Amino acid sequence: MEFDPDRTALVVVDMQNGFCHPEGSLYAPASGDAVDPVASLAERARDAGVTLVYTRDVHPPGQFDDTHYYDEFERWGEHVVEDSWDAELVAGLPDPDHVVEKHTYDAFHETELDGWLTARGIDDLLVCGTLANVCVLHTASSAGLRDYRPVVVTDALGYIEPDHKEYATDHADWLFGELTDRDSIDFAPN
Repeated sequence: MEFDPDRTALVVVDMQNGFCHPEGSLYAPASGDAVDPVASLAERARDAGVTLVYTRDVHPPGQFDDTHYYDEFERWGEHVVEDSWDAELVAGLPDPDHVVEKHTYDAFHETELDGWLTARGIDDLLVCGTLANVCVLHTASSAGLRDYRPVVVTDALGYIEPDHKEYATDHADWLFGELTDRDSIDFAPN
C-alpha cells in the first residue's frame, strides 16, 4: 500500500501514560504492547517525511459536572485529567509535528485537526494507537466522513480484549476505511 509522504499523516491516537503505562489509571496490557510498534512506525514515517500527528485525550477537572448524558468519568472512572502524569504521552515516541488535545473519543470533534490537515494538503491518514474500538475507531470514522482516506494500521493498536480489536478493524474495513499492517506500508513520493 503506497502513501505519498507529502499528502499523508500518521495519526497516533492517545498513546498516553494513563492507557499505556502499567501505573496508568486505565492501563491495558495490549496498549502497553502497542508502544514499540507505534514508535517504530512513527520513526519510519518521520524518516520518510510523513507528517506526525499525535492526539491526547485530556479531561479538564469538572468537564462532566454539568453534562446531560455524556460522562466518561462515570463510564471509565477519572482518567487523563488535565496537567496530570496520566495525560502525558508515553516516552519513546519521536517528536510530532502537531499534538491535538481532545476531550472526547473523536479527535475531530471540536478540535482544530481538520483545518490543520487541510491547510497542509493532507488527504490520507494512517491511524494507529489506542483503544482500537474507542478513540481509534471514532477518529478514523470521523476522518472518513470528512473525506480523508483513513487506513487503520492493525498491528499498531492497543485494546482491552482481543475481540474489541477484531470488532474495530472489521467495522473500519466494512464501513469507511481500509486496513493495513506496518510491513505493507510503502512511503513513495508521487
